[in-house]
Amino acid sequence: MRALLAKAEGTDFPAEAEAFSAKAQELIAKHSIESVLTATPDAAPLARRLGVDHPYESEKATLLDAVARANHCHTVWSPELAFSTVFGFDADIDAVEMLYTSLLVQANRAMARDEPAKGKARVKAFRRSFLVAYAHRIGERLEQATRHEIARHHTTDLLPVLHSRDLQVQEAVTRAFPRTVRARGSRVDSLEGWESGRAAADEAELA
Repeated sequence: MRALLAKAEGTDFPAEAEAFSAKAQELIAKHSIESVLTATPDAAPLARRLGVDHPYESEKATLLDAVARANHCHTVWSPELAFSTVFGFDADIDAVEMLYTSLLVQANRAMARDEPAKGKARVKAFRRSFLVAYAHRIGERLEQATRHEIARHHTTDLLPVLHSRDLQVQEAVTRAFPRTVRARGSRVDSLEGWESGRAAADEAELA
């Protein structure tokens, strides 16, 4: 998966990155399911802090949350501390960290490629809208790939275990952050940025 990530971050050809993506996310979902089915009964969810840097930290936190939710994790963003806490089981958090780091690299490259040449306010609106759209579309793609892989495993044991693990993760979030409130959503002020962000998300390698 790391080799695929490196290829995705290094290519300038969207079609090439897209060719890697389906197989890469399939591998991630397959590995996650295998870890569920072979986990020990005393396995417990963990928490890991991942940096969410300025600028556009709200939009970056949204991308991280989209990646996390598609991989059976939950996040809590702490904007004043410049990080999000990812809750989940160890293998899933590893996948989230790798995916988020790579997707952010790919987003920044695509954003720089497509952004307007002039106008500070226009560029800012473009980047913010780009990242919102990118996160939204990436979340859709990841969720679809994960559902497809789950459907391939015709076992009555899987869904109850996934549900139980999700409840454990949610309980861990509640214990650590009992007064957590959902952050306000980001504004979309640039149609150009939104369309470019969705296009870039469709091109992105999901390794």
